[in-house]
Amino acid sequence: MTTKTETAVTTQVYRVYIKATPQAIWDAITRPEWTERYGYGGRSEYDLRPGGSYRAFPSEAMKKARAEMGGPTPDVVIDGEVTEADPPRRLVQTWRMLMDADTEAEGFTRLTYEIAEGKGGVSKLTVIHDLEGAPKLAAWLSGQMEDAGAGGGWSWVLSDLKSLLETGASMDSDDGLNRG
Repeated sequence: MTTKTETAVTTQVYRVYIKATPQAIWDAITRPEWTERYGYGGRSEYDLRPGGSYRAFPSEAMKKARAEMGGPTPDVVIDGEVTEADPPRRLVQTWRMLMDADTEAEGFTRLTYEIAEGKGGVSKLTVIHDLEGAPKLAAWLSGQMEDAGAGGGWSWVLSDLKSLLETGASMDSDDGLNRG
């Protein structure tokens, strides 16, 4: 008898080219007044020292949508710790989603942002998310749960970040939540 074992992708890599400086991209990733303007609209806070905390908070629209689906929204939706910060080139942190018991139980994953300046005012942002032992989170972040209302994952967030930095507006700035 032969048994076939499938291996889930445990490292997701996303790359986007943005007409912005590395510093503008860094600020959009790490400054709370920027983080609430794209993606899922939640405010993030970083202590950018090794060992410093990272927390992402739900937006009001996210709280409303979760309530309509019959579930509570935690006060902090993602937490982690900064392990390396080299502004505006590289940020490495742990990352744990607290939206439900299953993703919280999967524990901390490793998230890396790499920003490189290119030609003509275009910079390259590479996001590397190591998701070893976190299959449900991997499905959410890859966008596999989009049809179930979980959003478009990293592809959505990075597309929205690019739109915001290049045009000054998020992709769906009218309602603040329909993000994916």
